[in-house]
Formats: sequence, structure tokens, C-alpha cells
Amino acid sequence: MPKVAVFNVSGAQVGEIELADSVFGIEPNKYVLHDAVVMQQASQRQGTHKVKGRSEVRGGGRKPWKQKGTGRARQGSIRSPQWRGGGIVFGPTPRSYGYKLPKKVRRIAIKSALSSKVIANEIIVLDQLSFDQPKTSAFVAVLKNLKVDTKALIVTSSFDANVVLSSRNIPGVKFVTADGINVLDVLVYDKLIITKDAVSKVEEVFA
Repeated sequence: MPKVAVFNVSGAQVGEIELADSVFGIEPNKYVLHDAVVMQQASQRQGTHKVKGRSEVRGGGRKPWKQKGTGRARQGSIRSPQWRGGGIVFGPTPRSYGYKLPKKVRRIAIKSALSSKVIANEIIVLDQLSFDQPKTSAFVAVLKNLKVDTKALIVTSSFDANVVLSSRNIPGVKFVTADGINVLDVLVYDKLIITKDAVSKVEEVFA
């Protein structure tokens, strides 16, 4: 079982914690990680692109000239696709790009992401994280005590309004709860700062 140090908000080590091998100690599967990241990014696409087909563009109700006798090619509408200002053929229409991977694959992906953080020594476990009131400077001080000067993902066991409000104005810092942890966030952020309670909750769900 991998062991990591446990720190308090002052940056002092207060103990160690053994992480579950089945969640934090597997061999990361880079292929599954790639599939999970692509799935999340696809699901985030808005899909609001839209062009007008020939039935939607303005005008073109009258046949521009008679069918025969003019010497020109026959035309039924000035809004056919070959005309300037005409409708677009097979253009994009609003759609959802979201799709799902099998549950087993998603579980392997999040385990691989968490294990990769342990291997790279990019995980920081806190004994607890709470504030009496929302204060950005207090959260900045915590990051400074932990010597974190890169992008950081903060994970707690449950929603804490004071933690959220204290961290949301800090560039490169994102807060999620243990049940909202996902592959893309874990990989994008350089440091994973997680509380002991959140570790237990993650292990309970994914072990």
C-alpha cells in the first residue's frame, strides 16, 4: 500500500496515511485515460453550431426564369446551394457530442488518474480543511504553507461553502467534492490536494 504524508493547513506533517492499492496503487492505463479524457471533452462541447439549409434561407420563392428557351441552365430557385446566398448542403446542425464509456472503464480511468498522481508525488493529503468565514487570503496562506505554486485541485468529502468561496477567486485553483472527482480535473491540475475524509470516501466508492 502506498504511504503518503498527512499535513495540516500550516504545512506541518502530522502523520502518514496508507492509501488503498486498489484505488491509488494500480498501474495507470494510458489508453483508458485517453478514452476518458476524450469522452469528457466531447461531453463539454456545446454543439450549438447551425447553418441554414435551402428551406430556411430568405427568398427564392419564385422560379428565376422559365424552364426552356432562354439558353441558360434550368433553375428552380435562386436559393439553391449552387447560388450565392443559397442554402448550405449537409451543414452542421445542433447536436450533442456526449457519449458514455462502460462503467468498468470509467472506474479504471479514475483509478489510473489517482495512481498517476501518487507515482508522480503530486498528491497532498490534509488532515482537515475548513474556514470560519470565506477569506481568499486565508486560502492563499494555506497554499503557501503547502508550497503549492501551480494549478491545484482541492477535494473534500462534502461541500463546504467557506472553502468554495475562499478558493474560487484564486487563478488555477478548483474545488470539487469527493463524489464529483473526475479524470479530466485530476490530470489537468498539477497538484491534487485532498482531505483524509475525502480519501476514505473515494476509496469506499472505487475500491
